[in-house]
Amino acid sequence: MPQVLDNLKELPSGTEAKDIDLIFLRGIIESPVVRSLAKAHERLEEVKLQAVRNNNVQLVTEVLDSLNNLSGKDTAAAELAGILQEPHFKALIEAHDLVAAKCYESPLPAVNSDAPATTALMPADAIRMIGIQKRAGEPLGVTFRTERGEMVITRILHGSSIDRQGMLHVGDIIREVNGREVGSDPHHLQELLRDCSGSITLKVLPSYRDAPAPPQAYLKSHFNYNPNTDNLIPCKEAGLAFSKGDILQVVNKEDSNWWQARKVIGGTTGLIPSQFLEEKRKAFVRRDWDNSGILCGTKTMKKRKKMMYLTSKNAEFDRYELQIYEEVAKMPPFQRKTLVLIGAQGVGRRSLKNRLIFMNPLRYGTTVPFTSRRPREEERDGQNYCFVTREEMEKDIKEGRYLEHGEYDGNLYGTKMDSIHEVVDAGRTCILDVNPQALKVLKTAEFMPFVVFIAAPELDTLRAMHKAVVDAGLTTKLLTENDLKKTVDESARIRRAYSHYFDLTIVNDNLDKAFDKLQEAVEQLLTEPQWVPVSWVY
Repeated sequence: MPQVLDNLKELPSGTEAKDIDLIFLRGIIESPVVRSLAKAHERLEEVKLQAVRNNNVQLVTEVLDSLNNLSGKDTAAAELAGILQEPHFKALIEAHDLVAAKCYESPLPAVNSDAPATTALMPADAIRMIGIQKRAGEPLGVTFRTERGEMVITRILHGSSIDRQGMLHVGDIIREVNGREVGSDPHHLQELLRDCSGSITLKVLPSYRDAPAPPQAYLKSHFNYNPNTDNLIPCKEAGLAFSKGDILQVVNKEDSNWWQARKVIGGTTGLIPSQFLEEKRKAFVRRDWDNSGILCGTKTMKKRKKMMYLTSKNAEFDRYELQIYEEVAKMPPFQRKTLVLIGAQGVGRRSLKNRLIFMNPLRYGTTVPFTSRRPREEERDGQNYCFVTREEMEKDIKEGRYLEHGEYDGNLYGTKMDSIHEVVDAGRTCILDVNPQALKVLKTAEFMPFVVFIAAPELDTLRAMHKAVVDAGLTTKLLTENDLKKTVDESARIRRAYSHYFDLTIVNDNLDKAFDKLQEAVEQLLTEPQWVPVSWVY
C-alpha cells in the first residue's frame, strides 16, 4: 500500500486519470478502516503452527532403542542418547504431548441453572485481588450498576485511568474496596472510589469477556450538548460536552444509550447520548418553528416575484426532520464540485457569486437558467437564458432533470441538472444560489457541495447598508421597513430549518469583508484536509 501511494504521487501527467479519482483513491488507501482490513487479511494469511503428532514420548523411546546399538561405536550417537534421556528434555516432550492433545472447548452451561451466570461459568476460587493506582482528584472513568445484588462494571471510558492500567474489564464484579464491602448502591461506590488516592486494592470476580474491537466511526454533531444539564446521563462527570459542528471519534458503542467518544481536536474520552437516545428524546420535544407560512417567505412574496420550489410539502416535512449526528470521513484537500450559497432574498448572494466568477473565471462558473418564454429581441439563446418549449420543459421536469423549477407570468423557469455537470466537467466549481430545499438533492457525492449560508445582519445594520447603497446611486430600488424585517425573519427561519446542511455561515454586514471570508474558505479547501459525509467516500 505505501508503494501504491508513492506511485500515485509520482504519476506522470500523461496519464488520463482524473484528479478527483486519484484523490479518492489516495483517501481510500489512507483510510484507517482500509488499513485495518489489510492488516487483518495479512494476519489471516499467516500459517498457524500446529503439532505434527501428540505421541512424541513413544517416538523418543523408539529412537533411544535404535541409538543403544550405536552408542558404543559412535560418539555422536552416545551424545544424542544422553540428551534424550535428560530429565528436562523428557519433561519438555511430555508437556508438548499434553498441550497437543488437550481440548480447549468450553463446556456448555447447565440448561436449568438458577445460579448467577458468573458463578456457573467459573469456580469460587476465581476471585482475584487487584491493585490499581489513582491520583487525588483524578476520575477513574468507570461506571457501575447493580445486578442480582452484585456491583457490576457497566463501562470503562476509553483512555481513562482504569483503561490505561488494563486491570479491570466490563462485566467484572467488584466485591470489596480496600477490605470494605461495596454494598449494592452504585453512587456510594462512586463516592468511595472518588475519595481514595494512591494504591487501591479491589476484590474482583472477573468476567473474562473479550474486549470488542474499537469502532472506526467519526461523527459530525448537529446539536449542542452539555452533560451538566442532562438529567438522563448516569454520571455527569463522565459526560463529554460538545458544540454543533464538532467532529467526534466514537470509540465504544456497546451501550445502546450512551456512546464513548472524544473530540478529534484534543480532549479526553467521555459519554455522549447515542443516536437512538437523542432521537427518542427530541421526538418528544416540540420544535420552536415559526408556523407563518412556507420557509423562504414564499407566502409573503409580492405578486411579481418568482417562486422557485421543488414541492410545497417538503418545507412542512423539513420542520420535523431530526438531525443528530452525521457520519463523516477525513479527505485530503480537493476542489469541490459545487459551491452553494444559501440565504434570504436580498442578503447579497448574487453579488458574491458574480464577484467570485469575475475574479477567477477559470476556477468558477455558474449555470444558465432554462425558461419556456419566448426570447426578446436583444436576447440570445444560452447567454442569460436557455429557451425551450413549454412541452419540452414539462417533460424534463417530470423526468426529474431539474434541480428546481417554478412558474412566473405563465412561463416556466428552472435550473437543469445537466447544466451543473457541464460546468463541473469543464474543471470548474459550479456556484449555485438556489432555494434551501434543493440542498436535499445537492448534498450527495454527485455534486459534492460546499454549502455557505449568507446570513442577514441585524435589522439596524441592514437598514444602514441599504441606505448607503441608495445614497451611492448603486440601486434605485427602495426597500420599506417591512421588506427589511422580512429579510431578517426569513434568514432566521432558513438557519433554523437547514443549518445541518451548512459548512460555513457568513453574516453579510459588510460585502467586502463577507467576500474575503468566502474566498478564504474556498481557498482552504485546496490546501487543508476536509471532513465530508462518509457516503461520498465509500
